[in-house]
Amino acid sequence: MTDVTAPALGSLTTVPALDRPDLLAPSVVDALRAWPGAGSIGVVEIDPAIADTAALAAAYDLPMSTGANCVVVAGRRDGAERVAACLVRADTRADVNGLVKRTLDVRKASFLAMDRAVEESGMEYGGITPIGLPAGWRLLVDPRVLEIDVVVIGSGVRRSKLLLPGALAAELPGAEVVEGLAG
Repeated sequence: MTDVTAPALGSLTTVPALDRPDLLAPSVVDALRAWPGAGSIGVVEIDPAIADTAALAAAYDLPMSTGANCVVVAGRRDGAERVAACLVRADTRADVNGLVKRTLDVRKASFLAMDRAVEESGMEYGGITPIGLPAGWRLLVDPRVLEIDVVVIGSGVRRSKLLLPGALAAELPGAEVVEGLAG
């Protein structure tokens, strides 16, 4: 497995994620401390004004294909809400009205309201990451994320990003690799 705690990607150079808990949301720190894969994850401090994927890619000379976005969706079935975080490559979009809806087995799926996503995840908007999600949320991962040598994802806060081997995303707690999740 590739160790991304020291090398650069574009103009990003990382340090081991758990060496800088000040750059992570508390739920991310807790999840990393409990997860054996944490040693392969690096963190880099960034300007929070450019935390959005396209701005980050431009500022740090990164191809869009190195980033992955975590979007939170929800739907209802028989009165019960079903929530999932979807991890997809930054140059794709989650198929919310198709595959995500069918995977959650709901009549209609839509993005979770920003205030709810932030409150329930304990993470900042624009920094939501698949690491440290609430226990009741499913984590759906597009297999194309696994093909990225070093993937850039959120850290739970806007002032940093996590870097990890893409293949490691399949080993995140609760991860379900779903073919065709994004288009």
